[in-house]
Amino acid sequence: MTTSLSGPGSASQAPGREPTGSRPARKRRTARNDAPITLTGLAVKVILLGLTAGIAVWAAFPLVEGEKWAGLALLAATTAGLFYLYLTPRHIPAKYLVPGTLFLIAFQVLPVLYTASTAFTNFGDGHRGDKDDAIVAIQTASVKQVPGSAEYALSVATKGDPATGPLVFLVSDPATGTVSAGDAGGLTRLDAADVTVAPGGKVTAAEGYTILNFGQAGARSQEITDLVVPTDAGALRSSGLSRAYEGRAVRAYDQGCDCIRDSETGKTWTADEAVGSFVAADGERLAQGWKVNVGLSNFTRVITDGNISGPFFGTLIWNFAFAIGSTGGTFLLGMFIALALHSPRMRYTNLYRVLLILPYAMPSFAMLLVWRDMFNTDFGLVNNLFGLGVNWFGGEWTARFAVILVQLWLGYPYMFLVATGALQAIPRELTEATSVDGASPWQSFRAVTLPLLLVALSPLLIASFAYNFNNFNAIYLTTEGAPFPADNPTNGATDLLITYTYRLAFGGQGAEFGFAAAISLFIFTIVAVVSAVSFRRTRKQEEVYS
Repeated sequence: MTTSLSGPGSASQAPGREPTGSRPARKRRTARNDAPITLTGLAVKVILLGLTAGIAVWAAFPLVEGEKWAGLALLAATTAGLFYLYLTPRHIPAKYLVPGTLFLIAFQVLPVLYTASTAFTNFGDGHRGDKDDAIVAIQTASVKQVPGSAEYALSVATKGDPATGPLVFLVSDPATGTVSAGDAGGLTRLDAADVTVAPGGKVTAAEGYTILNFGQAGARSQEITDLVVPTDAGALRSSGLSRAYEGRAVRAYDQGCDCIRDSETGKTWTADEAVGSFVAADGERLAQGWKVNVGLSNFTRVITDGNISGPFFGTLIWNFAFAIGSTGGTFLLGMFIALALHSPRMRYTNLYRVLLILPYAMPSFAMLLVWRDMFNTDFGLVNNLFGLGVNWFGGEWTARFAVILVQLWLGYPYMFLVATGALQAIPRELTEATSVDGASPWQSFRAVTLPLLLVALSPLLIASFAYNFNNFNAIYLTTEGAPFPADNPTNGATDLLITYTYRLAFGGQGAEFGFAAAISLFIFTIVAVVSAVSFRRTRKQEEVYS
């Protein structure tokens, strides 16, 4: 009798041989890992890795120059990791996840961390660099012409556009005849073969520079007057448009007392490291300061400073009203239009849908400017069409109503489109069943259609709320935050926190980047908390109707 030993538990299988059932899986794995590389794929890989290496080398030079060894090590490790990842056949999922993760870190995480770090500093106009930069700026700004100051023939030039390019002073030394180019960084001697000098020492041409004529220079006279070129003996400043002098600084830094002394008046400003400024005994601060850590002062200032806390919390309340009104209004209007066109008795629905989404197809920034003109008091379409004389942007509540109306017109097509898609996903059997049970159309809508719509659209509503909470364009391109009260030109009735922050950061009274970053963190926290609570309620709603 022959006994079969080929069962599952048999020990008679030859050593080194695989079980038969495992061979297809091994072959499939081998086929995946050893898939042939096409010429196109190889070329793309070479190009992308070459770009990666080029970017890494380009980024390494400033890190070495600035002696940022930790950053250089991180750059080297990241580059080596990318080469290892894409030059080996392993770690297939990581090949797709790593690029997205790096972009997330570069464009989301790092900007947020930088904003957060800036919020704890006094970074802004007059506090951009370190203490040494502030000292140089103070000394060069105090340069004055004194008896015996050397004078030069001056030609004003630029390396860019004559109207906007950075200014450069081209001067020739009357003693030696050498020509130098000067900017805020100092003087640079030019090769005599690259310049043309007229009798009297005025430079008429220089390779790489565009010399401004009197008309172009006159249009930028204030910039020319403000330009100070540091020199070994003091600084170079203009005296009109064709002459320059080398003056001496009236204010100088005294390291012994860590202060700035004015040689003419004898006044002294002592360094205050807490505020990053030189402060006199009477409290006067020099405009040029340096960047320092100020702790939580930017955050507490929002609450403790009466000139800021009142407008801030008033703006916050209006910000919520604007975001809720814009989101809720566009959702209700878009949903009701979608319900009307969803009815089987409705004809020409495709034509209506094309017409109704036209506002969504238009560039929003252009439409905002059009609406701003339509609300004009004198020649606007709204007043002329209805025979009104309303100063829409001149009153607090009319301006707010106008911006919400504009948002309603711009935003309802999006809600209409998503509501149309959600309605088509709701089985008609559900609404028909409620009709059989004797429910009215309103009861059917409230009990079945609306809850199912909210389950599908709640994430979109949350995203729309977050977008409208920071909808900079909607306000800045229509009202620019107006109307403004007479006692506070920095905070208007229609300002959102984002436009208020922009005005603080880039307003005419001087930029306050640190304070603006602190308010940005307030905005981020508010939106994050509202979104988290809303998503939590959405999940509970999904559990009920799932």
